[in-house]
Amino acid sequence: MSEKGNIARAAGILGSATILSRVMGMVRDMVVSRLFGAGFASDAFFAAFQIPNMLRRFFAEGALTSAFVPIFSETLNKRGEHEARELANACFSLLTIVMAGVTLAGILFSPVIVGLMFPGFHSVPGKFELTVLLNRVMFPYIFFISLVALCMGILNTVRHFFTPAISTVFLNISMIVAALSLRGFFDVPITALATGVLIGGIVQLLLQLPVLWRKGFPIRPRFAFGHPQVRRIALLMLPSLFGVGVYYLNITVSAILASLLPQGSVSYLYYAQRLFEFPQGIFTVSVAQAVLPSMSRQAAEGDMNGMKESLSFGLRLTLFITIPAMVGLLVCSTPIFSLIFMGGAFDYAKAVNSAQALFYYSLGLSFVAMTRVLAPAFYALKDTKTPVWSAFCAFLVNLGFSLALMGPFKHGGLALATTISALGNMVMLLWFLRRKIGPFGGRGVVYCGLKSLVAAVPMAITVRYLCGWADWSLMGHKTGKALVLGGAIASGIVIYGLCVRLLRSEEALEVLTMLKRKMGRKRSAP
Repeated sequence: MSEKGNIARAAGILGSATILSRVMGMVRDMVVSRLFGAGFASDAFFAAFQIPNMLRRFFAEGALTSAFVPIFSETLNKRGEHEARELANACFSLLTIVMAGVTLAGILFSPVIVGLMFPGFHSVPGKFELTVLLNRVMFPYIFFISLVALCMGILNTVRHFFTPAISTVFLNISMIVAALSLRGFFDVPITALATGVLIGGIVQLLLQLPVLWRKGFPIRPRFAFGHPQVRRIALLMLPSLFGVGVYYLNITVSAILASLLPQGSVSYLYYAQRLFEFPQGIFTVSVAQAVLPSMSRQAAEGDMNGMKESLSFGLRLTLFITIPAMVGLLVCSTPIFSLIFMGGAFDYAKAVNSAQALFYYSLGLSFVAMTRVLAPAFYALKDTKTPVWSAFCAFLVNLGFSLALMGPFKHGGLALATTISALGNMVMLLWFLRRKIGPFGGRGVVYCGLKSLVAAVPMAITVRYLCGWADWSLMGHKTGKALVLGGAIASGIVIYGLCVRLLRSEEALEVLTMLKRKMGRKRSAP
């Protein structure tokens, strides 16, 4: 199979597994919104969860994966499985010790961390104290999820994508079960939700270990911290912390500033971010995780033409998928919140406020997606400085626009600032990468984006028209709303598919060929 086929196949596996995870995530958020609404307790929980979650995105899924995969891939391809196994065990042992120290420090200094990150909570009696309690309960999650991320890097490099992607389903299940069944056991019911996060992290790690053993990488203690490859990974990780994680740093800055806005603002941004991450988690992360092992292997082998082709295809596939997703979120932001979240403590006003944030976040979906593919290309080339400078500039852009827009647009201005920052980061990465490696099919990427935009226009018109058939301000009427929104989305997908087919989109043909090949194998199976 060609490298394009490998990337498309891996992205398909990741996307399929992630769809189930994201659906369960939506169910989880529906349960949380109905039980706790958007206010005092939910603000405290989402703020507390933001801290270990930020570390997860920066450290585990960001810097660790981006630094580990290229070095591990190089070791596996050039030095063999035995050396790769030794490196994996050394990294796992060192990471266990480091993250144990980070977790202990996070629990001890939780009041200081929460006070610095959410200064507005001091003005509401009891809100700061509740946030500290919840943060202490959830902080060990970063210990387990960091080890999960390392396992994910190993498995993705040996082209096993399903288990790491599907493991987040169990985090969502754990949180749902805990919220529904344990809240009566706590004086503050939302503490049950924090307990579910901790249990979910443990389950996620336990799922990876048997699969690693079957793939020939059983985890065993190996305290070889002076291993030269371990040092290389550590040196790559330091700048990667900022380079890969700038988008999530911007999200964290938004949450900090939102704590100074009217109560509920933190929750509006959280709910909007969760829906924004639905297509991003299914498609963007899937493509980024699928293309990184290919680029790392090609860079290690000195195959720059192959790496450029993989990068170009990854960018085109990203645009092909995220542009219609972006348009769909823009058109359906209020209907989605009305259908999924309205009910219980979550009324129409909260749905509209959350939809406003989702609208502004959605404008940047393709920018964020492109960045998630571009930044790892630098790390595959062992260049850690460029993404850091780009990310630092993007961070300053976000901070400046956040301060300027949060006054007139409230929480919506914070979401819009994040989008502007993502655009700036994407443009800088594209420019620097072209200077570094030369042309990598930029014209094809632009053509793909234009074709996708053209195909998305009739899709948007159809979806908007069909969504007008329901009154989204009414409580209840879930069946009718679901039929209208489901019909609108299905119609939009069909129209987009027909349009890209008529426009002879290469990415559409590649995905269609992959599906036909998979269906052919199923028919021929006994």
